[in-house]
Amino acid sequence: MPDLPAFAVGLCDDAAVFPPGRAPLADAVPAHRRHRAAPYTALVGPLILPATALDDLAPLLDREPGGPLDLALTAPAGPAQAADALAAAAGLPVDLRGLEVAVPAGWTPSDLVRAVDGLRTDVPIHVEVPRDERRPAVIAALAASGHRAKFRTGGVTADLYPDPAELAAAVAAAVAAGVPFKATAGLHHPVRNTDPETGFDQHGFLNLLLAADAALDGRPAAELAALLADRDAASVAARVAALPPDRTAAARAAFVSFGTCSITDPLTELADLGLLPAALTEEYA
Repeated sequence: MPDLPAFAVGLCDDAAVFPPGRAPLADAVPAHRRHRAAPYTALVGPLILPATALDDLAPLLDREPGGPLDLALTAPAGPAQAADALAAAAGLPVDLRGLEVAVPAGWTPSDLVRAVDGLRTDVPIHVEVPRDERRPAVIAALAASGHRAKFRTGGVTADLYPDPAELAAAVAAAVAAGVPFKATAGLHHPVRNTDPETGFDQHGFLNLLLAADAALDGRPAAELAALLADRDAASVAARVAALPPDRTAAARAAFVSFGTCSITDPLTELADLGLLPAALTEEYA
């Protein structure tokens, strides 16, 4: 089986239980194990679950064959919920790969960093950066503490989608500060598009990769916004394919992954763009 291109390794975190997919946990766990055993396994990051799912996860793992489940947890209620989730996960047969923490209302960046530092875990921690005036201070605090950022790029309502200028400014700020970031929600396709059912303009995850590369090259935010707004799939794919290995590695170190409720959709769409070997998608042809 051919190797996966470097730009795609570990790119897709398995967010099957989150909207719009909303897969039942009892289906998401065995499906994730199948993805991890498939020829395209190198594309797939951990299964992402909310902290509140751990009680329901435990009996499923008792029944499921296989080794530890590779897992990342989200704590939308903040660091206190994250601490409880870490304690609960410690008693489960899981390989915890990441923790994603939201910023509670009214918290200062120093409060946040102090609480996150106190979580006493060696897994990467991504802090969801608020889409308001707190963003610069939160990114600066993450740079000082060595933690990572998480940017929300969509959701179930139109207001959850930042426009290209807003997302470009966030990417530029994170890259300038040396803060790696992941993205969550709304990245349903490789290239920017308008969803025919909702009418929402959706960001493309390849556009985001190119924006990270441009930010590393010191390009202004306006150029990043233009890359994020590009809807020419052939052009975007060609730019990704043309990235030299060193720039690909640097861009992926900056943009570490994104959450997707479907692993097979990005897999097949990247193959359709000629960026992945077709052999990897034969099961879904």
